[in-house]
Amino acid sequence: MADDVFSQLRPITADEWPAFTEAMHAVFAEDPPADFAERPSPVAELDRSLALWDGDRVAATAGIYSRTLTVPGAVVPCAGVTWVTVAPTHRRRGVLTAIMRRQLTELHEQQREPVAGLWAAEYPIYGRFGYAPATVEARFSGRTERLRLRPDVDLGTGRVEQVSVEEYRPAAVAVHRAVHRFVPGNMARDERWWDRQLRDDPSQRKGATARRYLLHREADGTVTGYATYRVTDSWTDTGEPDGTLIVEEVRATSTPAYAALWQLLLSVDLVRTLKYQASSPDDPLRWLVTDGRALHSTPVDGLWVRLVDVDRALATRRYPTPIDLVLEVRDPFCPWNDGRWRLSGHPAGGYCGRTDRDPDIVLGIEELSAAYLGGVSLATLQAAGRVTEVSPGAVTLASAAFGWPVTPWCPDSF
Repeated sequence: MADDVFSQLRPITADEWPAFTEAMHAVFAEDPPADFAERPSPVAELDRSLALWDGDRVAATAGIYSRTLTVPGAVVPCAGVTWVTVAPTHRRRGVLTAIMRRQLTELHEQQREPVAGLWAAEYPIYGRFGYAPATVEARFSGRTERLRLRPDVDLGTGRVEQVSVEEYRPAAVAVHRAVHRFVPGNMARDERWWDRQLRDDPSQRKGATARRYLLHREADGTVTGYATYRVTDSWTDTGEPDGTLIVEEVRATSTPAYAALWQLLLSVDLVRTLKYQASSPDDPLRWLVTDGRALHSTPVDGLWVRLVDVDRALATRRYPTPIDLVLEVRDPFCPWNDGRWRLSGHPAGGYCGRTDRDPDIVLGIEELSAAYLGGVSLATLQAAGRVTEVSPGAVTLASAAFGWPVTPWCPDSF
């Protein structure tokens, strides 16, 4: 059945978008925004969509966004897999398998993105197709009366201003462009993605205020940081304020700018609770406050990564310590990756190519994909029985080489 489905999948036209998005949102139990239901969003790429039709109804959907992903020491084109749904009437027929195979086969045969990424609605689904969680999203919360900056924190000589979205946008674009290339898991944002990032539909606010915008300016007027947040209004039975500060994004090019932005955020009037739902698990905020225990963190899986072409993906990233090992990769879903690869890398570059040498490490594509951004240790995967060491010490060497000083983090959902 999966082979038949593979041939029946096809991209949609603009006229078919309403039926496509209706089917997609039905599976997610959502009502699409009115304008999204009528016409494709500006970031939609219909030529990279897939639909399975059952008469005049769409029974399955999928799509790809053309993104650029920061990896250790470099950036790489990344296929942002999205819109993946299968109607309840068509499950257990090999439809999802056909979608995944079609996407990955086309990426490989057309020599497009060497890496794919997605956000998994449910954890158990995508591992069987070679995807693995490669970043962690930290969901911070705490009572603001306990969250105060240490007295020795350098706040610099700049100032934080609340601004309009029109003033905020060009300044934030410049700061983001300066910082995102240094954090594995971050993605570039063009104008279309900034439009999406800054969309503030009242129906999507869930009882919070409109988004508020902050910029940090140095004494000479240079913008070195930005933040966005919302507030939900709440009061106790005794009339005391009990609002919640919902922080959406905080980025800066210097520590003083970052600290100054947080100093303002933690002093917003009528607020008693902080929520920061999409932070790096290694956010410096924990080291800026006087009471690190007051900042509670709930880690959840973030961006899932899949190496489409092992050689191209591994040759693109950098390695902080030298490595020259043979990896025997097992990838039954994408057989072009199956086999032995010699990986030679260092801080300035890398090489990966086929070899008939004996392997030093044996692992699956899922494990290799998990380690790709430097946030998951191959030694940890070995301890879980998911990586096999053939040459003594190879896993230790590879773990150091695949690591990276900056914790991977993806603040861009899609």
